[in-house]
Amino acid sequence: MTADLFGVPEPPSDEPRVFSVSEITRTVRAVLEDEIGTVWVEGEVSNYRKQASGHQYFTLKDAQAQLACVWFARGGSRLKQVALTDGMQVQVRGALTVYEARGQYQLNVQLVQAGGAGLLQAKFEALKRKLEAEGLFAAERKRELPGFPAVVGIVTSPTGAALRDMLHVLARRAPWLRVIVSPARVQGEGAAAEIAAGIAALNELAAPPDVIVVARGGGSVEDLWAFNEEVVARAIVASAIPVVSAVGHEIDFTIADFAADLRAPTPSAAAELIAPDAAELTRELGQWATQLRRQMSAALGAQRVRLDFLARSTFFREPEQRLAAAQQRTDLAEEALRRAMREHLVARRQDVGALLAALRQYRPDQLLALRRQHYDALRAKFQARFDEARKEPKARFARLAAMLRLLAPTATLARGYSITTTTDGSTIRSVTDVQRGTQIVTRLADGEVKSRVET
Repeated sequence: MTADLFGVPEPPSDEPRVFSVSEITRTVRAVLEDEIGTVWVEGEVSNYRKQASGHQYFTLKDAQAQLACVWFARGGSRLKQVALTDGMQVQVRGALTVYEARGQYQLNVQLVQAGGAGLLQAKFEALKRKLEAEGLFAAERKRELPGFPAVVGIVTSPTGAALRDMLHVLARRAPWLRVIVSPARVQGEGAAAEIAAGIAALNELAAPPDVIVVARGGGSVEDLWAFNEEVVARAIVASAIPVVSAVGHEIDFTIADFAADLRAPTPSAAAELIAPDAAELTRELGQWATQLRRQMSAALGAQRVRLDFLARSTFFREPEQRLAAAQQRTDLAEEALRRAMREHLVARRQDVGALLAALRQYRPDQLLALRRQHYDALRAKFQARFDEARKEPKARFARLAAMLRLLAPTATLARGYSITTTTDGSTIRSVTDVQRGTQIVTRLADGEVKSRVET
C-alpha cells in the first residue's frame, strides 16, 4: 500500500484516492500548524480594519507576496497594544494556520511591534543575558579610574562631534593631558570590528594611555548598534587599561556601557569624569599652601619659644659644672655597682656550699638501696598473703568437682542405669511418650543402642 503526499494511505486499487474539500483543508492546516507553527513575520500593513468585537484584520505584504492576519481581541488584551494603520512597517509574531471556511491560510497574531527596533531589542537582550551569565558585567571586575591620568586614549571617529567636544573639555580642564586618538568608524558595517581593533591597538602601545574612552555622539538604535556587538564588549573586558564608555545621550544604553569599567552619559561627561579640573586643583593647592604656611609659622614660633627657654636655662649658663656633677654621679654609681656585685657573689657561693652539703647528706645511691629493701619486703609479704588466700578457694573447688562427678549422669550410667530418648533427643519418661514404630535410642555407660517399639 502506498501513501499520497499528505501521508494518507491510498487504496490498493489503481483508482486514485479522492479527497473531500474538508479533508484536504484539514490536512493542509495540520501540516502548517505542526511543521511551521509560531513564527515572526515582517511586512507592511494593508487593508486594515477593526471590528466592533475588537478583532483586527489586515494583510501583511512585501514586494512579492502577502499574508492574511487576524489579531483577536483576547490574544492581545494583556499586551501593550500597537495602533495599526495602513502602510505601517511592523513585525508580527503568530501561529500559522488555515481558515477552513475559505480555504485560506492566515496568521493568528499574538504580538505586534514596530518593524526593525523589536528585533534589535531582542538581539540586545539576548546578548546582554549571555555576557552577564559569563560574568563580563560583574561589579567586582570593574576597575577604578586613575585620579590624575597623564595620557588619555580615545577610540572614536576622527571627524565626529564627540571627539571635538571631548578635546574642548579636556583642554579646558586639564591642558597638560596628552590625547591619543585611535580612529574608528562608529556606525555601519564593520564599525564594531574597527572599535575593537582600536581598543587593542591602544593596549599594545609602548607607552599606553592611563585610561581609554570609547565614544560616539547620539543617534538612533541602528546608529549606535556597533556598540552592542559582542566583539566590542569582549575587547573592552580584555583591555588591560580601564575603559570608559561614552556612547549616545544619557537615555541611551549599550552593551559597551555594561562591559566598561565606567559609563558616562555623554562624551563630554566622560571628559569631565576622567580629567581633573585645573581651576579647582589650583584653588585647592592655594588652600593647602596657605594652611601649610600657617602650620609652619606656628611650628617655628613654638620652637623659637623653646629655644629661648633653653638658652636662658642653667644648663646653657653652667655647662662645665653640670658636666662635672654628672661625672661624679657616674663614679658613685659605678662604685655602688661593683660593691653590689661582690656581695652578690659571696651570697651565691654560700648558697652553693649549702646545697653541696645537703647533697652529701642525701646521697641518691643510699636512698635507692633503702627503697629497694622496702620494696622486696612488701613483695614477699604480698606473695605470702596471695598464697594463703588461694588455699581455701582451691579446696572448695576440689570438693565441688568430686560432688559433680558423683551426681553426673555418667556416674549413674556406670552403675547399670540407662537413659532412653527419641531420635530427636527428647527423654522418654513414660510409655505414653512412645507408640508402636517409634525409633528410640538407649544410652549406656559405654555407648548407645538404637531400637524400635513393637508393642
